[in-house]
Amino acid sequence: MPNQHVVPNNGKWQVKRENSDRATKNFNTQKEAISYGRNIAINQQSELIIHKRNGKIRDKDSYGNDPCPPRDTKY
Repeated sequence: MPNQHVVPNNGKWQVKRENSDRATKNFNTQKEAISYGRNIAINQQSELIIHKRNGKIRDKDSYGNDPCPPRDTKY
């Protein structure tokens, strides 16, 4: 499934599917866009990639089948 990106757009925020020209939905705040994008990523078992205002990646959350799961460590 394609990843979801939260990206800035003219002072607002939008959720865009990876490699898509059009936004899925536009929002006034990044918080609203993250919440909406997270729900899509969970439903599609994909990754949510959150960008800063300058376009650089701020954070990533994976909700799919992680190809490299963390090892089970015992303390």
